[in-house]
Amino acid sequence: MTQVRTAVFPVAGLGTRFLPATKAVPKEMLPVVDKPLIQYAVDEALAAGIETMVFVTGRGKNAIEDYFDIAFELETTLHARAKHAILESLEGTRLAPGNVAFVRQQEPLGLGHAVWCARHFIENQPFAVLLADELLWNPGNPCLKQMAETQDAKGGNVIAVLEVPQAHTSRYGIVSPGVVEGDVTEVLGLVEKPKPEDAPSRLAAIGRYILQPEVMELLGAQEAGAGGEIQLTDAMAKLIGVQPFHAQTFVGQRHDCGDKAGFIQANIALALENAEIGDTVREYLRGL
Repeated sequence: MTQVRTAVFPVAGLGTRFLPATKAVPKEMLPVVDKPLIQYAVDEALAAGIETMVFVTGRGKNAIEDYFDIAFELETTLHARAKHAILESLEGTRLAPGNVAFVRQQEPLGLGHAVWCARHFIENQPFAVLLADELLWNPGNPCLKQMAETQDAKGGNVIAVLEVPQAHTSRYGIVSPGVVEGDVTEVLGLVEKPKPEDAPSRLAAIGRYILQPEVMELLGAQEAGAGGEIQLTDAMAKLIGVQPFHAQTFVGQRHDCGDKAGFIQANIALALENAEIGDTVREYLRGL
């Protein structure tokens, strides 16, 4: 089996839920404690052995490209002032030369379309997709690493899932489950945003995918699905029964940072774990 070496990050969204902040700042650059959301996703990919990062961007997203570049003036100044600890904090923001690429999604035609825009970087190999506004927190065993282990064992396609309340199924792609082996569930079908009464389960896709390259050909048909957009879920559903397809139940904490409340909760949760500020934040919360 071919190890997954490339990850696609669809980061072209407008971030309308966080206006006016996202008028000038990409939502993926909003910080959780001291790192932007996109950094957490990239760190997760690196921990799973990913070598090449492909960012599907849009207008106004130049800050993401600058962030993963060398900030020569900043780093030279910090070095001259012997600010070595701060310099070390920048290590994860420098991606290896030639191992990062940026491509534009000119129109907001859906997640499936964004992934398809990265097709020329896949080279007929399996690849990962990570949605940065889903902060899946397990630093000891990150989500994509959990999925890669399942993909090594099972082959084919693997998506990350969690159980959601029945009333929330209309917000997600929902799995129709087959055989369950621990945290791994066979996928018999995928339904995009079903009504609660129609949902085949409460297992919801949570923004992490390992996919075989054949999905790109299916996305290339440009078939519109829910909301009139090209849905990644629709293309993945066509691979079921043709290739192995499994869902990995994520072991860890999920923070939906595409939602204001989820974003604030993520900052609180990670701040409490932070050795530098955790005690101060905890004391403040006790006093509320």
